[in-house]
Amino acid sequence: MALLIACPAVGQDARAVRMVREQIEARGIGNASVLQAMRAVPRHEFVPPTLTGQAYEDYPLPIGLGQTISQPYIVGLMTELLSPRKEDRVLEIGTGSGYQAAVLSRVVRQVYTIELLEELATSARQRLRRLGYANVEVRAGDGYAGWPEQAPFDKIIVTAAPESIPQALLDQLKPGGLMVIPAGPSGDQDLKVVEKDKKGATKTRSVLPVRFVPMVKKK
Repeated sequence: MALLIACPAVGQDARAVRMVREQIEARGIGNASVLQAMRAVPRHEFVPPTLTGQAYEDYPLPIGLGQTISQPYIVGLMTELLSPRKEDRVLEIGTGSGYQAAVLSRVVRQVYTIELLEELATSARQRLRRLGYANVEVRAGDGYAGWPEQAPFDKIIVTAAPESIPQALLDQLKPGGLMVIPAGPSGDQDLKVVEKDKKGATKTRSVLPVRFVPMVKKK
C-alpha cells in the first residue's frame, strides 16, 4: 500500500531552484528526493523577516536566542547522508526554526523534533502548522534524552553538536538504523554517520569538519 505523506503542495520558488542548482546539486548532492524537497520548502519562511533577502544564500543565519539556521548545503548534505526513505520515522534534535524538519517531512513518513528552547519550539510548531507540515511533531525538551515514548527511530539527525554522541540517542536508534550527528568540542567538530547493524552494534565514520552551535543539556 502506498504511503501518503502529509505535507503541503508548495510551488517552487525561483530562488530555491537556483539555490539547489548552484549551491547543493553543483557540490555533489544527488539524491533526487532531497533536491526536490529543498526546491519546494520556502526557506525564507524560516528566517527572521529582516533576513529574508539572504534566506537562499549559502551561509548560516541567526534565528535568535543564540541559534542559527544551517547553510543550505549542510542541510542538503545531512539529509542525503540520512538516506531517507518514505516509510521512515525520524527523530531530529535541534528544531531551531523548523527548516530541517520541513525538508525531512517531504521525504519521510513522520518527523519528531525536539528543541531545548521553549520559545523556539513554540514558534517552530506554529510555523510548521501554518505552512501545512502535518507530519511533524515538535516538543520542547532535552535533546540528550531523546524521545523515548516514540522510540525506536529508523533515523536520527542532530543539528547541534555534543562533545560525544549521547548514549540515549544510540539506544533509541532502531537496529539497521542510521544517525547523522556533528560531534566534538567547539572548534574541533566532525560530521559523523553512525550505523547500527541488525544485532545492535554500531560503527561510526567521519564525513567532514563542521562548526555547529553546542548541544546544551537542560538544566
